[in-house]
Amino acid sequence: MMRTREASQRKNTASKDGQWAAGDRTPLNPNEEMKSTGDPLRVRERIESMYSKWGFWSIPPGDLRGRFRWWGLYTQRRQGIDGGKTAILEPHQLDDEYFMLRIRSDGGQLSVAQAREIGLISEQFGRDTADVSDRQNIQLHWIRIEDVPEIFRRVEEVGLLVTEACGDVPRVILGSPVAGVAKDELIDPTPQINEIKERYIGSPEFSNLPRKFKTAFTGQPVPDILHEVQDVAFCAVEHPELGVGYDLWVGGGLSVNPFLGVRLGVFVKPEIAHEVWKGVVGIFRDHGYRRLRTRARLKFLVKAWGAEKFLQVLQDDYLGYELPKGPAPQEGSPGERGDHVGIHEQADGHWYVGVAPVAGRVSGTKMQAIADIAERVGSDRIRLTPLQKILVLDIDQEKVSDVVNGLRALELDSDPGEFHRNVIACTGIEYCKLAIVETKATAREVVKVLDDKFPTLDNPITVHVNGCPNSCARVQIADIGFKGQLVLDEESGEQVPGFQVHLGGRLGRGEDNDFGRKIRGHKVTQTGMPEYVERVTTHYLADRNGPDETFADWAFRADEELIK
Repeated sequence: MMRTREASQRKNTASKDGQWAAGDRTPLNPNEEMKSTGDPLRVRERIESMYSKWGFWSIPPGDLRGRFRWWGLYTQRRQGIDGGKTAILEPHQLDDEYFMLRIRSDGGQLSVAQAREIGLISEQFGRDTADVSDRQNIQLHWIRIEDVPEIFRRVEEVGLLVTEACGDVPRVILGSPVAGVAKDELIDPTPQINEIKERYIGSPEFSNLPRKFKTAFTGQPVPDILHEVQDVAFCAVEHPELGVGYDLWVGGGLSVNPFLGVRLGVFVKPEIAHEVWKGVVGIFRDHGYRRLRTRARLKFLVKAWGAEKFLQVLQDDYLGYELPKGPAPQEGSPGERGDHVGIHEQADGHWYVGVAPVAGRVSGTKMQAIADIAERVGSDRIRLTPLQKILVLDIDQEKVSDVVNGLRALELDSDPGEFHRNVIACTGIEYCKLAIVETKATAREVVKVLDDKFPTLDNPITVHVNGCPNSCARVQIADIGFKGQLVLDEESGEQVPGFQVHLGGRLGRGEDNDFGRKIRGHKVTQTGMPEYVERVTTHYLADRNGPDETFADWAFRADEELIK
């Protein structure tokens, strides 16, 4: 039988990766089909003029589970659905009639007025929910479609955005939470972050990428923005001839197929950082794989091309000029924290205080109280961190204790126990439709049990808890990472919520970077997780080669029996 030309074209297209630069514009999956019908950013008009007036059930699926993400909105999980049904039920069966709303805070920067307004919105519209994510966002829950236009108005009135907080777009830009105040800072990256935000966020030029795109900037000599797992990262360096600028990294990412980013070895002057960023995003837009969602991140393209080809395409096709070679950023030492928790002096003689909400969980009421504390001591700068921490900047020395005590009264401690300080958790089954396991409450239980068991732990042990096989909580780079899944309970013989375990992940150590070690066939139940962390920590303290050996180093050399 002879094929028609149209059928033949479809066959040829199906063998490609859906790269626009190759002339392949045929939508190859439902997400690409949805985006091909028009710029998803335009859904805001329908939210404000139609859906907010007609109610939840007026929203068609393509907007509800697709385009709404471009304005920071995800449907949240219907309450009472257990993890065993996550992969079985249809999307409409998992949907609740409420939304999670993600509010951008690029660079993690909030003013007192912004923090207070987020708190008020949470209290009025979100049942007092507010979580600090590890992307330096604030996430609210229980948002009704009827209230969304008013929330948008109030968020934007204080200078914040929900624009492209989710979706196949440039997401919130990570920035060093001590930008502009750190004593050892090489450069304040805030102007570069703001320039990118003002030029490109919300622009149709980049509102249809193959998938999400993650950016990070830091001016610290030792990067504090997990640059190795970002799509693009700009790390401060001092060039011997050209002065201070950025070292460029591309192609990092975690999830089911984790890759460490690659260093391109070039020096980026601050004044052209936005051009270089635009070029990298342009490569992703034009050459990124759009056929399969599972391969639609920049990391797969970088892996296929290699650093040399990527740089050549960037310079030849997107910049039109060569970038000079440059030095690499400083590497962190084993055990170096970089979370900015505690009391620290700023470059200008003021002080900042960093505190650790357990797994990023706060509330609208607490956000307002934090704003009040900052305002009382004359501060107008609050920062969120990539490790779910909160900082108050610009404190006079004689008022530091007022801030410390005020935050401690909110259960926000500047000198927390080691497990309290070092636990991170994603949203989990409480609200997330992808999750299989509870995370925030599980993380809190770890903190409660283990800080009592190990009150004088002399080496940090990071514990990251993720509710599904994705890695929003970065399980592969934690000392102890838990990836949610159903596991067999040996006592009952039934499938129960639990975790696959990753041990010994580390970043910031150059050639010594590595993802966590996995033990074949080893799983931990959700209820048994605190006991497991206690057991492994006990073995580490007994078996390590002195106090200088980090948990990550020990975990890679330890006998399997000690880490089961």
